[in-house]
Amino acid sequence: MEFWFLIVATAVFIIAAARLFAGRRKSPPLPPGPASFPFIGNLLWLWNPISEMEFILRRIAPKYGPLIAMRIGNRPFVFIGSRSVAHQALIQNGAVFSDRPAPTTISIYLNGGDPLSINSAKYGPTWRFLRRNLTQEILNPSRVKAYSGCRRSVLSILIRRLAAGSEAVKAMDHFHDAMFSLLVFMCFGDGVPEAKLKEIESVQRRLLLSFRRFRRLSFLPPRLGRIVFRNTWNEMIRLREDQEAVLIPLIRARLQKKNTDHGDDGDRNHVTAYVDTLIDLEHPEKGRKLTETEMLTLCSEFLNAGTDTTSTTLQWLMANLVKHPHCRNKVYDEITRVMGGPAPAAMAGNGLDEVVEEEDLERMPYLKAVVLETLRRHPPGHFVLPHKVYIYISLYIYI
Repeated sequence: MEFWFLIVATAVFIIAAARLFAGRRKSPPLPPGPASFPFIGNLLWLWNPISEMEFILRRIAPKYGPLIAMRIGNRPFVFIGSRSVAHQALIQNGAVFSDRPAPTTISIYLNGGDPLSINSAKYGPTWRFLRRNLTQEILNPSRVKAYSGCRRSVLSILIRRLAAGSEAVKAMDHFHDAMFSLLVFMCFGDGVPEAKLKEIESVQRRLLLSFRRFRRLSFLPPRLGRIVFRNTWNEMIRLREDQEAVLIPLIRARLQKKNTDHGDDGDRNHVTAYVDTLIDLEHPEKGRKLTETEMLTLCSEFLNAGTDTTSTTLQWLMANLVKHPHCRNKVYDEITRVMGGPAPAAMAGNGLDEVVEEEDLERMPYLKAVVLETLRRHPPGHFVLPHKVYIYISLYIYI
């Protein structure tokens, strides 16, 4: 019995190895990179967490050059570390690099089984219609002005909290809370109570903090991952259920409000929320309305994409203004000149009778330059979203 088992196991191994190497010969060789093995990937990940990828790439870049090939699990990735090569890929050949890789295991299950989001959708009708809806209905300058009341309310709360204590405060926490509150109001309307805000922030924060730990599920096929990482898998499922329990009632409340109002736009105080635009959408490829799960995924993406990036930029901006007093004085003088009075006096008592509005920003070129320089020196994210090519193309000295 053991003899036949050995024969069968050897035959299976030979067939699998033959297919593996035969498949490799059909494709052009990848750029240089650390040694890798099937299913395991690069040996670097056996003793280094994937969260340290940036430091690892910086360390091995002098050895391998501007293009480095690495395997994460059973997937090959090519990292570009040169501005000229990145320009060649994303600008000169943007159409070829416009697609997205297939979703990972955690993306599929955290998105309810159907990864319908702007970040993960493949380049095509679905991606274009989701992106167009976001830019035209929410990020359009005319729409941005409609949320001035929400911004004024959030700014008032932020200033009141910063001024409440007589000791030093951790500005990052206040910036994060303010940005998250603003995005929740933009996503679900300004009627979300503070207790509900805390629930939403808690479940979204747990999701982001657990994402790195969930990445191990992508190293193995889904069925095998459920067995090997059973506890992690169950935790991911529970987290998704908690997210549905918190966000879906908000989606249903906006749908009920829309049906009750019968599309009446006569109320001048009514502000269209992001979820309102999703309710009216029809899937371009499936010809139906979006499901609650799909709307939840898009709302979660909206909240996660704007909170940490903006609050991190604000923290760096304030740190640099403190570090360089001459820049701070120039910003203060410009705001005072445009607004027609000392800025602190205008905000006395947190009344915010006079704040900087969108039309005022057009007359503040130095403030705009400070923001752009902050983004240049301290980008909130050091990696762009992964891209995928649909044809072989020559990049740098490789194909």
